[in-house]
Amino acid sequence: SSVAPQLTVTGVDFLKSRNARLHHTDAYDNQGLVARRGQGIEMKLFFNRQLSASDKVKLQFSIGDKPMKSQGTLISLNPMTGKDYNGWRATIIMSFNKECLVTVISSPNAIIGKYSLKVVTGSNSYKPENDAVYLLFNPWCQEDTVFMAGNAERNEYVLNDMGYIYVGSADYIHGRPWNFGQFEELILDCCMDLLDQSKLKPNARRDPVLVSRAMSALVNDNDDRGVLMGNWSGMYTGGTSPLAWVGSVAILQQYYKTKQPVRFGQCWVFSGVLTTVMRCLGVPARSVSNFESAHDTQEDLRVDIYLDENRQPLNNLTLDSIWNFHVWNDVWMKRPDLPAGFDGWQAIDATPQEQSQGVFQCGPSPLKAILEGHVYVNFDCKFVYAEVNADKVYWKVQKVNGQNKYTKLAVVTNAAGKNISTKAVGQNRREDITLQYKYPEGSLKERRSMQVATSFISGSGYGARYASAIVPRARMLADVSPSPWDNDEEPPKPEIQLEIANKSPLYPGNPIDLDIIAKTFAPKSQTVNIAASCQLQSYIGQIKANIGCIKETIKLESKSEARIPLKIAADKYMGLLASVGDEDLIKVTVIAEIEGTDKKFAKDMSLTFEYPPITVEMPATAKVDEEFSCAFIFKNTLNMVLQDCKLCVEGLGMFKLTSFDEGDIEPGRIIKSKVICTPKRAGEKKIVATLASTQVKGISVEKVITITE
Repeated sequence: SSVAPQLTVTGVDFLKSRNARLHHTDAYDNQGLVARRGQGIEMKLFFNRQLSASDKVKLQFSIGDKPMKSQGTLISLNPMTGKDYNGWRATIIMSFNKECLVTVISSPNAIIGKYSLKVVTGSNSYKPENDAVYLLFNPWCQEDTVFMAGNAERNEYVLNDMGYIYVGSADYIHGRPWNFGQFEELILDCCMDLLDQSKLKPNARRDPVLVSRAMSALVNDNDDRGVLMGNWSGMYTGGTSPLAWVGSVAILQQYYKTKQPVRFGQCWVFSGVLTTVMRCLGVPARSVSNFESAHDTQEDLRVDIYLDENRQPLNNLTLDSIWNFHVWNDVWMKRPDLPAGFDGWQAIDATPQEQSQGVFQCGPSPLKAILEGHVYVNFDCKFVYAEVNADKVYWKVQKVNGQNKYTKLAVVTNAAGKNISTKAVGQNRREDITLQYKYPEGSLKERRSMQVATSFISGSGYGARYASAIVPRARMLADVSPSPWDNDEEPPKPEIQLEIANKSPLYPGNPIDLDIIAKTFAPKSQTVNIAASCQLQSYIGQIKANIGCIKETIKLESKSEARIPLKIAADKYMGLLASVGDEDLIKVTVIAEIEGTDKKFAKDMSLTFEYPPITVEMPATAKVDEEFSCAFIFKNTLNMVLQDCKLCVEGLGMFKLTSFDEGDIEPGRIIKSKVICTPKRAGEKKIVATLASTQVKGISVEKVITITE
């Protein structure tokens, strides 16, 4: 009888397009097989002869430099027996002639990353040419800690490669289109490099909690030569202005190629890149904007604002600040590392604001912990809680015998955390998610949450030093007994209500024209001293210049209102616009003091500039591999020259980031630039353009085109 020849493998087919469709990874522009953990991967093995029951076949998946079984980085599977190995198993579906169809199911808790495959038959082993298998988190798999139930939600938070990041101010929110581009060329490889750079041990790479925390550190370049260098100075020589980026792709591709931090980012850029990285790795993620965001350095739940004798804010006395907006991220996962009740959305933040465990990283902080005031919960809940709940305290600073004397002017409770925003699921509009972060203001639940939080914060070691300074106690009744307004959740009206009304849209080069409205609900007439001031500010709350103030005494009859005009000529701020350098705005602060009492009221408002639009001319539809042209037109309708203009345009799947230097654009001048592009993929595609100049930073536009096969 003839002895059968030794079994050898002659080829492996990873059935890429079939697997990619089943694993929702068909959009990745990558040579390897991209799969999600906890789900079957089908592959075909080709042998030199028919398989017999006594043959020995092993599929070995390895990851990292030194794959070892003890570390979980070498997985050895026997498809002949289908035996479970570390939660993985391989089974033969069918075998005929010299072919064999195998399914490999990885553990829903598998290490995330880039594996390679070796097939061992007896003493022979075979390594396929392109053997990379990228294994990602799997929001479609119920056993995976990142499981997300809704199909529409997964389509948005995992698969959508476009979106908006909300910027501006609480009173004027606008969405900046942003291309996340998590499936573009080199992005997945860049994320694999970031995992290697994170120094996370193999076991830690199973855990989305630790992976998302590590990524929040690696997207900024502090500590670890990460992806982006922050710059809030207004001077962007040697790099790209944070306002010129239209998405994450160019940033991550440049970082992957150069391994040098990309210059420059501000909070929305850090957040956009972090959304890209998390979605690319398979963790549901969204960019979240918090308006009036407290940067509370003392962790005492309040931000101090110091005013001089004219009631104009002073810049340099405080490290605390209120950013007009700040953008971070939410990622979706269970928290088996915590007591029950903290699953779901978790906040993470890549903007380098404060160190956590010695590194500029932040989160994941469960939204449920922030909502209920459980600020001791891992990680960094105290900082995020303050960002959305801090009070604003206004102080008057006077020089007395050469020393600064501080008098408390007014406390605005819950000044922070307004209109928390993200892109809605499946729609191009803003969704307000404030109630996922905090209970309605003045409600019983809000006060309970506040009490829980302050009880932990005052005991945090600063206790003695700051005990008297922990202002939130002022807004909590000693016992949380229902007060008369708990049922309808409406607190009583203050004696004086202040409003600031903008009469017309604010275009750079136009005068600022406002009304300050004081209303009284008191039954008797009152004399009120009103001080109002305007500053040019950067979006992180730094004052660039005082541009005007008024002081007036008015008499308010019972239950009446008074209007005080505040008008500032354009030349008061025009020369300064070039010095601000980022999303700049006009901050108006009003303090009202009732004569003969110590009652004081404060109100502030941020006005953002409006700009002329960019228009895009292109067909509504186009075909794959057929070129079409796309023109960008901008007319300067402002009464000012825009210096050193740069137009940046990008169309995912159509053309890479392209920029045009347009020089100076005088008032009334029209510029037109053109891109010829050839779409590579069918579907709805979006073209995004931004225009940045020395004076005006963030004009952007988007246009959708339908590409057909």
